[in-house]
Amino acid sequence: MPSWVIFDYGGVISEPTAALPSIAQLLGVHENDLTPAYWSERVEYDRGSTDIEFWQSVGPRLGIEVDAELAVAAAKMDTAGWLHTDDDTVELLAELADNGVALALLSNAPLSFAERVRTLDSLQPRPWTRHFRHLMFSGELGVLKPDARIWKALLDQLEAEPADCAFLDDKQPNVDGARDAGMHARLWTGAEDARSWLASLT
Repeated sequence: MPSWVIFDYGGVISEPTAALPSIAQLLGVHENDLTPAYWSERVEYDRGSTDIEFWQSVGPRLGIEVDAELAVAAAKMDTAGWLHTDDDTVELLAELADNGVALALLSNAPLSFAERVRTLDSLQPRPWTRHFRHLMFSGELGVLKPDARIWKALLDQLEAEPADCAFLDDKQPNVDGARDAGMHARLWTGAEDARSWLASLT
């Protein structure tokens, strides 16, 4: 097995967010209108824009004005929605870590989410983050997967060669980007498939 196994977060460690209906209610809009507006502005948010900048960019797409107080409230609900983890994946993380495998996280996620995840150690008795040696977020790096610069930042942080890394992500462009950078990479379809794939790597 390679020296490092790198996991994506959303859709891999976490379950899909269920917060959008509640956020839509908070904003006074329909969920079907919020969803495309939310995702259309998400790229810059994940690249490092603030909570207020993000929600104030979503507002015009919905025909509403979002003040700072409303933006902060929406951001808190959004972050909470992404914190629900998949039990099978967390079990795999524990298994790998217990066997001495070095784990890293590389997620396209905003600054506020990164900050929240880094506080889990003080908020939960045994958070999933304890299994990781490095937590890396696009909002802090200012660059998104699959941009080539993010793989360089990852490898520099890990002090690793590409061939020593195995990467798991639920988005094919990110998997392709990791492969182009020289890493082993696989599209995430579930913990059992990932376990088998990792065991097959020599």
